[in-house]
Amino acid sequence: MICEQTLRFKDGRNECGSPLIWSRADFDISQSGCNVSRKSRAADPSIPGVTAALSVVYIRALKIHRICVDFHTRTRRWKAGQFGKMTSLRQRKGNRGKEATQAAEVQPQESNCCTHHHPDKILYGDWSWGAIIWTSIGWSVSVGLGLLCSIYVAMLHENDLWFSNIKEVEREISFRTECGLYYSYYKQMLQAPSIQEGLSELIHDNLTESKRTINLLQRMNIYQEVFLSVLYRLLPLQAYLEPVYFYIYTVFSLQAVYVIALYLTAWLLAGSWLAGVLTGVWYILNRVDTTRVEFTISLRENWSLPFFALQVTAVTCYLRPQLSALQQKVMAWLIYVTTCCFCLTWQFNQFILLVQALIVYILDIVDLLTTTQVTTLYLIQVSSLLSIWLLQFCNSMILGSLVLSFIVAALFIRHCQPDLKTGGLLVRLAKVLLHSILVLLLTFIINSLTKKALQLRSDEHIFKFIKSKFALGPTRDFDASLYLCEEAFGLLPLDTLERLAGTLLLYPYVPTVLLLSGMLAVAVLHNLRLGEEKRAAAREQVEAFRPDVAYNLLHSVLYGLLAFSTMRMKYIWTGHMCAVAAYGVCGTDLWTLLLKALRCNSKVLLRFIRYAVPVLMIGWLYYKFWPKLMEELSELREFYDPDTVELMTWISTKTPKQAVFAGSMQLLAGIKLCTGRVLTNHPHYEDKDLRERTRQVYQVYARRSPEEVYDILRAVGADYVVLENSICYERRHQRGCRLRDLLDLANGHIMDGPGENEPDLVPASHPRFCEAIKTDDAAYSALFTRTFQNKTFYVYRLKKKRKKSSKASSEPGVKQ
Repeated sequence: MICEQTLRFKDGRNECGSPLIWSRADFDISQSGCNVSRKSRAADPSIPGVTAALSVVYIRALKIHRICVDFHTRTRRWKAGQFGKMTSLRQRKGNRGKEATQAAEVQPQESNCCTHHHPDKILYGDWSWGAIIWTSIGWSVSVGLGLLCSIYVAMLHENDLWFSNIKEVEREISFRTECGLYYSYYKQMLQAPSIQEGLSELIHDNLTESKRTINLLQRMNIYQEVFLSVLYRLLPLQAYLEPVYFYIYTVFSLQAVYVIALYLTAWLLAGSWLAGVLTGVWYILNRVDTTRVEFTISLRENWSLPFFALQVTAVTCYLRPQLSALQQKVMAWLIYVTTCCFCLTWQFNQFILLVQALIVYILDIVDLLTTTQVTTLYLIQVSSLLSIWLLQFCNSMILGSLVLSFIVAALFIRHCQPDLKTGGLLVRLAKVLLHSILVLLLTFIINSLTKKALQLRSDEHIFKFIKSKFALGPTRDFDASLYLCEEAFGLLPLDTLERLAGTLLLYPYVPTVLLLSGMLAVAVLHNLRLGEEKRAAAREQVEAFRPDVAYNLLHSVLYGLLAFSTMRMKYIWTGHMCAVAAYGVCGTDLWTLLLKALRCNSKVLLRFIRYAVPVLMIGWLYYKFWPKLMEELSELREFYDPDTVELMTWISTKTPKQAVFAGSMQLLAGIKLCTGRVLTNHPHYEDKDLRERTRQVYQVYARRSPEEVYDILRAVGADYVVLENSICYERRHQRGCRLRDLLDLANGHIMDGPGENEPDLVPASHPRFCEAIKTDDAAYSALFTRTFQNKTFYVYRLKKKRKKSSKASSEPGVKQ
């Protein structure tokens, strides 16, 4: 569609007495907007007197030149916005087959419900001093809020543990569960004679799993530990900063990156950096629900989520209307880099990217993204995952991921169904339904064949957990039950919403999501009803829905559903929730609707409310929560775990360096970090053989005979076994979720304590091993020797079976 402009003489007529009509398509307008040259054009019978008009083209060109100068010097907005509409492509009447494809590729950039939210100084660069100062203030505030957040969590960590004053072994014990395992590789790299030898030890590791040599860079996502260790070696920091502080300060600094990314996302959506300020304030005040970095420093998500937030910011910018080709390329590369960083630092990246791929798919089938945008985003995900596959030494778990299968299926079905975006509403709905069914079927076929070809079973425990969680599979599976019985993998508690409402976050978030969902539904129905051909030929369109807003809306909704189903996933949702709520407060959608309902809608009032309300909210939050933050920072605690410290000290001083220890996954991770001893199992659960080994080692807490337990431990190469009273006599979980109950169910035995048992369970023929061994019965003492005990831990050494030595054992006696 060509928007034509009528240019007349003073009397409004040309030499032939008819209106002189010029199309902007008749002229080449340079980048500056002021140079005009006449194009060749065939005579058009629809324009009277065109031959006479062409005879005076140079005089008219001079007049057009003056008009362009006036337009260019008066405002930049015409060049950015209206010029784009006036140079839209005319659809040819000939080839109907290509029309839909061209319309999908070139969507007219019409003004939409949200275009006026964005000042031109943010979209296209206003280099006036006022704009530069205002934008610089916004960037400075973002950095300030990010640093404030990182300093805040660092102070909480210090105050909670008195980290600067405790012993090194206590610092290492504070890295609980899998955090200790990951940090141990950072420590191992620093203790290696050279970087090359350290890398070789990680690639050919025989300390993490006894009787096995594994490639840790392939199995685990520990490139961040490798990178930090190399960086610490190369930088002149050894005399000024201890290795542990270099590590934890890096993680805390990523929180600053996280806040800045959320800040920029809100700024891009709302067009005001006040939205970013509100986002950062909400993130900090809702720390309990937005991050747990202060007590789980090495957890993989604390490394990856800041990069994921940056990726969302880059995607938001990439999907903005009227972005230039160069800007799109820059954003595409930024999306690729941040996606790679995200995938490299978290083993569950494939499931997060799967949700993101579903968002892109939904936006594609409802005509909110162009074919180029969809293909680019899909290929970025594929190339990022393949890059990580190479970096992780061809990790088969990546090739067998659902997201790769889904993207391949989506692209293939789309290629085979080119007429998807044609037809009326009912036809389109039928096509979308058929298209989605075909994509899902092909996804599962490709995924099943890939896993069968690769013999991949590393992630089957996750699908068992999902099936059991939604009652789609057996609930006695030991691996699935371990997840189901943990609070972090349960449903989102309702008190989370109460806390979010207490900081005023929930109140703007809910109406914003509901309003945007309604607007999106209207836009989708309009797109599906018209179809590509009619929409491309129509000269007047209803207001479109911004694709960047649509992406963030679906992002928030889908990850919100994921958070409600699994509490641990709330940290992906709550941070982005702050940005969406801030967009609702500082954008114009909610306020325009409200002012129209009150019949007092005006630009001055709208602008006043957009800036006054967030300022008032920030002031109220400061008044209410600043004293609480100061009180929280004034609370001083100290790390205190003498039993674990005593155990680690004894292991380090009284056992051989090559001794193999068996026990719970959480404790063994600490033993690996504090003592460097060999383990039988560990918390990184993404390996089928390791999961089976862990279940076997845990038989020390089941009702098994001493001979059976001894044979199991010897089979995995254990020299020592550590028993914990907190597991043997567990009371933290209810009946049916205690570790000993899970083992009894897996073994077909009746559970301890009062309560119902399923009819197929039978009484065990042996007492519980962890209790019976403490009686020093002859059957147990013949196979195990107690070498250490305190109030929490018992350590037993496995004797050589059927072999009596006349010599006194060199093993130290029991430590009371």
